[in-house]
Amino acid sequence: MNWDRIEGNWEQFKGKVQQQWGKLTDDDLDVIKGKRRELAGRIQERYGKAQDEVDSEIDGWLSRN
Repeated sequence: MNWDRIEGNWEQFKGKVQQQWGKLTDDDLDVIKGKRRELAGRIQERYGKAQDEVDSEIDGWLSRN
């Protein structure tokens, strides 16, 4: 799956994102609006992880969904 599909169907993917990264709030998800960079930044902020670790997590999540 490519990121364009997630961005275009963000409302449908919000629940899956929140299952994976439970510390993200509804407000976070509204701000992200399907943008990968925003998602990565919010995950870094909430979990205190490095950029490369977050990118790897997102890639793994993307391949599963």
